[in-house]
Amino acid sequence: MANLPTPLYRAGRLAKSLGVSPLYIKCDNETGFALGGNKVRKLELELAPKRVAGVTCLITAGGPQSNHCRVTAAYAARAGLRCILVTQGPEPERPTGNALLQRLFGAEIVIVADRAERTARMHEIARRVESEGGRPLVVPIGASTGLGILGYAIAAAELAKQLAVVDDGRDETLLFVSASSCGTLAGLLLGFALLGRTDVRLFGVSADAPAGEIRYTTLALAREGAALLAAPVRFEGVHLETLDGQVGDGYGIPTPASREAIERFARLEGIVLDPTYTAKAAAGMMAWLAANGTSDSRRVVFLHTGGHPGLLS
Repeated sequence: MANLPTPLYRAGRLAKSLGVSPLYIKCDNETGFALGGNKVRKLELELAPKRVAGVTCLITAGGPQSNHCRVTAAYAARAGLRCILVTQGPEPERPTGNALLQRLFGAEIVIVADRAERTARMHEIARRVESEGGRPLVVPIGASTGLGILGYAIAAAELAKQLAVVDDGRDETLLFVSASSCGTLAGLLLGFALLGRTDVRLFGVSADAPAGEIRYTTLALAREGAALLAAPVRFEGVHLETLDGQVGDGYGIPTPASREAIERFARLEGIVLDPTYTAKAAAGMMAWLAANGTSDSRRVVFLHTGGHPGLLS
């Protein structure tokens, strides 16, 4: 599904505006399939051929502007499968952004009143599909599972190879990424731990949950992925820090800092951030760098997880 490896781009103008150097953007917004983003790497594993063999219906859930739901619906369209998406309301009068694309790909949308209802409704729908003679596959929200995160363990190795050929004289990498269902962050943690990369400092910037919850979920998923590999892993060697200073009024609600990040990335680098995840992650990176600075021994990397259709909602 994904076009790999995704580029590692040196953002000189943005770095200058932030008073740091060097600054790179790992462009997972360019994974390609169905307008790309980080969900493509995870769904490559969750929707691998052996897992979907005989399946007639994919069922998953997310917010009304869910990138995960967009990519799942697109895969179903390509594979000729029925797709049912559970999203929280209200029903939009005129769908835009990801909500429009989900419908364009032919997904059936089931609206629930609250995020807490989504998982139970997915399994209820699966039972109904089975009773009708179909064979459903329930894809967990965000594809954030022990299996799905392995896509980002692979991405960690991909990034490590790219950094190995960068001649910038830096010994340590500060890597900033958005975090909500935590699959991307957990996969990176697992990947760098497997590689023994103690020179990488991971920062997960929350889009919604408290920092402690993000850390707990990330470590639990990373251990789940390691168990699937039957690999002994020491996670203590990789610095993991979770930040929740950009949550604001909640999931999908922009903040002044996230709006500033959108404008700065666009005007200085021609790069589009989405308002739910990447804008808050970029704001978190900018705030951390303003408070802590960096040094001649460190490079900064921002992992762009995509999602730009949400900006057009």
